Amino acid sequence: MKKTLLIVLCLFVSLQTLNAQTQRFNAEQYIDEDGDTLNYRIAFPDFSGSEIYPVVIFLHGGGERGDDNISQLKWGVKNFVTDHRLMTKKAIVIAPQSPENRTWANFEGQYGNSDDPFRLADEPSKPLRMTMEVLDQLIENFAVDTNRIYITGMSMGGFGTWDAIARWPERFAAAVPVCGGGDPTTADQITDVPIWAFHGADDPTIPAERSREMIEALQNAGAKPGYTEYPGVGHFSWLQAYTDENMFAWLFSQRKND
Repeated sequence: MKKTLLIVLCLFVSLQTLNAQTQRFNAEQYIDEDGDTLNYRIAFPDFSGSEIYPVVIFLHGGGERGDDNISQLKWGVKNFVTDHRLMTKKAIVIAPQSPENRTWANFEGQYGNSDDPFRLADEPSKPLRMTMEVLDQLIENFAVDTNRIYITGMSMGGFGTWDAIARWPERFAAAVPVCGGGDPTTADQITDVPIWAFHGADDPTIPAERSREMIEALQNAGAKPGYTEYPGVGHFSWLQAYTDENMFAWLFSQRKND
C-alpha cells in the first residue's frame, strides 16, 4: 500500500512539474506578408538590468506537426526551462510548430532509409524561413545576445538544424542536431559552426549513417564536430541527448567571436 501511494505521489509530482514547464511557454503566432501563419511557443527568463540573453531555437520532430501550438512541447524542449536550467543557463527558448505536411528542411532527396543523396534545395522551407523571421523580430525587440544564438532539433528537426546552419552559418553560435541528416556537400560552409550531433546506432527510422556522413564530411573539411552515437538505441535518441548535462554545458559555453 505504501509503495502504491509513493508511486502515485511521484507521478503527481512529475505531472505537476511538466505542467509548470508547459506554462512557462507563451503561445504566440507570427503572420508573414503573404498571410501565412506560424504558431510558436516562447519562454523568457527573468530579465535583469542590462543583461542580454542567448536564444535557443528548438525544432520538433515530424509527429508534432499541426496547428494546436502545444504538440511541439512534447519532447526535449522542456528540459531547457527546468528550474535548474533557468537558474544556471538563462535563455530565451523558441519552439515553433510546423504545419501538417510541411517540413523544416528543404532537401532534394528522401528521408529515412533511402540511399538517395541529400542536396540542399535553393530555397528554405516556408516554416524554417518564418522561424528565422521570428528570430529577427525577437532580436529587434528584446535583449538578445546575438553572439549566442543556438539551434537544435530532433528527427525532422534534426534535418532542419543541418539545413538552417548551412543556409545561415553566420547566425549560429552552435548547433545540436539529433537523429537527423543533411547535405554533406555543404560541410565547407559550416566548418566555423560548433556542432555536436547525436544519433542512435540502431535507429530504424533515420539511419545513423545520415549523421555519420555529415560528421565525416566536416572532418574532411577541417572541422572538429562532436558526435555521440548510442549503441543499441533506436529512434528515441533524443531522450538521452536532451538530458545530457555535458551537452547543455557545452552548448551554453559556445559563442561567436565579437
